[in-house]
Amino acid sequence: MKLLGFLREWALILAILFGILAYFIYISIPFSEAVHSITADIVGVVQPLFIFAMLYLTFCRVNPRDLRLRGWHLWLLLIQSGLFTGIGCILIALPHSQMRIVLEGAMLCLICPTATAGAVVTGKLGGSVSDITSYTILINIVVALLIPALMPFVHPNPDMNVWQAAFRILAKVFPLLLLPLICAMLTRRYLPNWSSKIAAHPDISFYLWAISLSLAITMTTRSIWHSEVDMVTQLCLVAVSFVCCCIQFALGKWIGSHYGDNITPGQSFGQKNTVLAIWMGYTFFTPVTALVGGFYSIWHNVYNSWQLHRHAHEKSLSDDTH
Repeated sequence: MKLLGFLREWALILAILFGILAYFIYISIPFSEAVHSITADIVGVVQPLFIFAMLYLTFCRVNPRDLRLRGWHLWLLLIQSGLFTGIGCILIALPHSQMRIVLEGAMLCLICPTATAGAVVTGKLGGSVSDITSYTILINIVVALLIPALMPFVHPNPDMNVWQAAFRILAKVFPLLLLPLICAMLTRRYLPNWSSKIAAHPDISFYLWAISLSLAITMTTRSIWHSEVDMVTQLCLVAVSFVCCCIQFALGKWIGSHYGDNITPGQSFGQKNTVLAIWMGYTFFTPVTALVGGFYSIWHNVYNSWQLHRHAHEKSLSDDTH
């Protein structure tokens, strides 16, 4: 139990360090080009499977009767999709902009869906687990539609037209974001015992997340190591991830304050599925933009740790008062 507690407490740092170390160990071994190619293909299949599994396990614990549509859901969806589309239009109008990679990093931070672990943190902070779960489902649907609709214009493929590119991207995004929800709902409906067993073992999602994050960091390290992007631009990506994290938490809390709940909207908007962000970065954007996902993971976890510490302290003071 002590080991599990240690791993949980330091999971973020351990996963990042292991992912970086794994890449440098791998490239230090003199494998042939064929082995490198096979390994890349395996990672390309395994990483989406892990993301699918995490979302499926999360949605299996969702009771559809608890889901509600809130006014702030619509505002956050509008802002997320609007900012993503707006920056995308700028890149379409200025395809050779020197700020292209930085703007792509901002797009990635803004459109990334809510973290699967967001409900856990929200519950501990006193927010609504059902409301953040509802938003997680809604934003996954929006992302599954927006990415295929916009990315063929932001990153045009000379070998295919816009429609072909859109359907190709949709074929990658749909199974990853929407199919887990469909499978989970079917599981709850036709295999309730299996769904109950999944709900009784929440640690499975934690282990999958740790493995997925390590693998994502490994791919990010590969992108950085082979990138010809200058250090200043890479540091700008780090800064963009920090600024986007601050803005999204603050904006979510501000909008939520008008609906009597600043915790749930703040977590819905600010806590991101960074493993998915990294995957989207090296799959659909300029690969080095995956860096923003890795650093966003640090920023939002640091902020969440502070929030949880402050909440526990305030609760302790309240208990002492009574």
